[in-house]
Formats: sequence, structure tokens, C-alpha cells
Amino acid sequence: MSKQTATLRAATPEDEAFLFALFASTRDEFNFLEEVQKQALLKMQYDARRFQYEEGYPQAEGGIILLNDRLAGRMLIAENEHAITLVDIALLPEYRGSGVGTQLLQNLLTRAVNAGKPVKLQVFKTNPALHLYERLGFKQFSDQSMYVEMIFEPGQ
Repeated sequence: MSKQTATLRAATPEDEAFLFALFASTRDEFNFLEEVQKQALLKMQYDARRFQYEEGYPQAEGGIILLNDRLAGRMLIAENEHAITLVDIALLPEYRGSGVGTQLLQNLLTRAVNAGKPVKLQVFKTNPALHLYERLGFKQFSDQSMYVEMIFEPGQ
């Protein structure tokens, strides 16, 4: 089987339905709700998160992850003169654990090393990706109630 190539492209308004479906695929904790209630809650949380990202990271690069030209996920990166922040990365369920996320993160870390900047992120404590971040060299630097903040520092 040939290696699949992950690429990024800018998000467009036409991607909105895909981005919502991707967000919903990461929220299994609402599966106990009736479908109408679940969709309403997901939409409310999705809109709140989108507003938070737009306000908190107005210069962020919003990328749609393509895998051999198929929609596979999202990666949102904010960079300033001091650091790169991985705001969000998410893959559709069928691509999780396939190495796509690792490939994209390694590319981001190479970018950070070349720029001499650390990479920061937040991850829910229960997110399986926490172990991936640790394997790639991220260290926890802040422990909040629901998530941890992590940093990758080039040269360390």
C-alpha cells in the first residue's frame, strides 16, 4: 500500500458543514442524548468554539487536512514572533491512528525547529493524542482541571 500524503489547504465557507461534522465526531460524551438535543448542543458548542478561536487567534492559519485530496480533518495554527500554537487538530474517525496526525505534527515541529520557536498546545486529559504529543517531545507545563498545556522546545 502506498503512503498517503497529507496536505493542508485554507478553509473556505464551503467547508462549514464538514467542519461541523468533524467537530461532532470528536464529541462522544453527548451520545446519551436524544439526537435533536445532541445536535442542538453540538451546534451551540461548535459556534462558541469558533467564536473563541476567531477572537483568541485572529491571525491563525485555518487548514483543512486533505489525504490524497479527500477531506480528512482540520489543523489550526497560530504563529507570532515568540511561539507557534497548535490551536486545534482533528481527524475524522477513519483516519485516526493512521499516522496522518503524526506526519502533520512532525512537519509542524520541523517548522518550529527551523524558526527557533517553541510549539504550545492544550489537550484534554482524556484525549488519546496526549501520548502522541509526549512521544513527539512535548512536555506538560500546566495542569488545569480538564486539560494540560504542553510545550515542545527546539533543541531540548
